[in-house]
Amino acid sequence: MRSVQIAALLLSLLLVSVSVVAQEANRVRPFVLAETSSTPLQEKLSAVTGALTGAGFSIAGEYVPYDGAHILIITDEALRKHAAESPFGGYGAALRVALTEHKGAVQVSYTNPEWMGNVYRMTGSFKSVQQRLKDALGWELDYGSAGGRTVENLREYHYMMFMPYFDDHVMLASYDSHQAALDAVEAGLAAGRGGVSKVSRVDVIGKDEVLFNVAIKEGAGADAPVMQIIDQAETRHTAHLPYDLLVSGDSVYALHGKFRIAQSFPDLTMTTFMKISDAPDGIEAALKSAAGGK
Repeated sequence: MRSVQIAALLLSLLLVSVSVVAQEANRVRPFVLAETSSTPLQEKLSAVTGALTGAGFSIAGEYVPYDGAHILIITDEALRKHAAESPFGGYGAALRVALTEHKGAVQVSYTNPEWMGNVYRMTGSFKSVQQRLKDALGWELDYGSAGGRTVENLREYHYMMFMPYFDDHVMLASYDSHQAALDAVEAGLAAGRGGVSKVSRVDVIGKDEVLFNVAIKEGAGADAPVMQIIDQAETRHTAHLPYDLLVSGDSVYALHGKFRIAQSFPDLTMTTFMKISDAPDGIEAALKSAAGGK
């Protein structure tokens, strides 16, 4: 009888263990560490660029926010078409790949397509693009959230109670037509209004929607000083940058700063968040100036 009880207990423990593993496997994290390399950054950048273009991605833009960091904005026809299928899906028309020097090595990382697609409430599957990136760049681990998030949680993600959701984005400016909105944003970015400049432009296929990735160099939301405070984990979140402007129809939008930062740093403590309490408003003010808003 005792041996039967022991066997039943062991079976119960095994089932619990299998359940925990299954739940963990279904949890998503915002970034993928593709590789940790001893190759110098510029040399590694050349290899990464070649691997991405060889896998069918195009480099829409590049950004060096501070020393020891280099970010590539990547897209392809499939991403640009996929973005047209969802309201404000243009936010997901591009992905970001980062190379970051840290403690004598170069971390190659990228935004997790499954995280980005779900946090932006896009339709369809992200498995294909995820596999292409894994094949092109490699995979060491998914990271950026200790416990991860379920797909269901991601599609309703917000940092905490009373904080903004994906659809609480900010309308920065409105114009008489889609083309007028595009012209205004292009002019504002070229002039560096609000300390904001263009990193890339990605046009959604099949919809009047255009994603601009932008650098913010001035004000309370400036990229470098904000990242110096919040990006302190051993595996860096460099691919959080750059921020986004979305021209959808005749209006210009941006994700709320409290959502946009939190979706890349879901484990950020409130203590650290308070250290950048001026950043969300600073980001909005800078982007509104670039978009020509009042």
